[in-house]
Amino acid sequence: MDVLVTGGAGFIGSHLVKQLLRADDVTKVTVLDAITYAGHIENLRDELHSPRMTFVKGTILDKELVDYYVQRCQAIVHLAAESHVDRSFFEAGTFVMTNVLGTQIVLDSAQRFGIERFVHVSTDEVYGPLPSGAATENDPLRPTVPYAASKAASDLIALSYHQTFGVPVCVTRSSNNYGPCQHAEKIIPRFVTNLLTGEPVTLHGQGEHIRNWLYVEDNCRALELVLREGVPGEIYNIGGGTDLTNRELTGLLLAECGADWDAVRHVPDRRSNDVRYAMDWSKLRALGWEPQRTLEEGLAETVRWYRDNPDRRPPVRRDPAAPTAEVAITAPVGA
Repeated sequence: MDVLVTGGAGFIGSHLVKQLLRADDVTKVTVLDAITYAGHIENLRDELHSPRMTFVKGTILDKELVDYYVQRCQAIVHLAAESHVDRSFFEAGTFVMTNVLGTQIVLDSAQRFGIERFVHVSTDEVYGPLPSGAATENDPLRPTVPYAASKAASDLIALSYHQTFGVPVCVTRSSNNYGPCQHAEKIIPRFVTNLLTGEPVTLHGQGEHIRNWLYVEDNCRALELVLREGVPGEIYNIGGGTDLTNRELTGLLLAECGADWDAVRHVPDRRSNDVRYAMDWSKLRALGWEPQRTLEEGLAETVRWYRDNPDRRPPVRRDPAAPTAEVAITAPVGA
């Protein structure tokens, strides 16, 4: 099986690429990634030397480039997306362009070239806040922020291509992932980065917001399972990690990094900060998937990775609207 992974140099994408390359029946993995601020070529440092992987620096908005590589694969896992909530407050147009139009471009190409499998990777945030209970795949979408709205729109477009054109799309909706190689704008790497360098961390409000935390490799096992066994046209929730308030998560990270509550600064809550997300993932469990990494194991491994890789601790931008310096890279490009 030849697989195209869009966004394959990002956090989740790079872990998925590593996993796919361990499978004997995956003959080739092509990574298409724009290497924006959140993608990092170092995430694929060892894989760049594999004869079974081709890295292509490019955007999913480039129709000709997408067509060129889609027609050379059998399956697509589509992860390329803008994904940071705070950024979407200031750059909503970028999120709509990449997440909605970019997805439609990849789907168009998949339809033209008869792709056999297509996994569209989404988020639990499309369901919006749930004061109680857990969202099933049949629940309505109620996104509250531009990021989640752009992902909800891309989900609907992906499913429409199955209904209209027969593109074999499966949609996955994952809870919050964590693990090595994640960009420091997200809460766990941001807190770990600050705590390891003696900087304070900021907790929104009283830290009562609840999220489900799933180790990235467990998520990638679920993505591969859906790629292989998912039913086209179906949606699969990927949860099953640990539910924590942000305050509880902060306490665990303080302990893991050898810091105390004096390092925590309380700040006003951000706008549209959904209080709780929760998903029912029994549909995925029925396929035989269960998370394997405990939260304690996953956090220990994550902190250890950031401690051992100080060069991968980018400075945390306190203002999401501030420009991000581009990082120059040199990498082989497939042709």
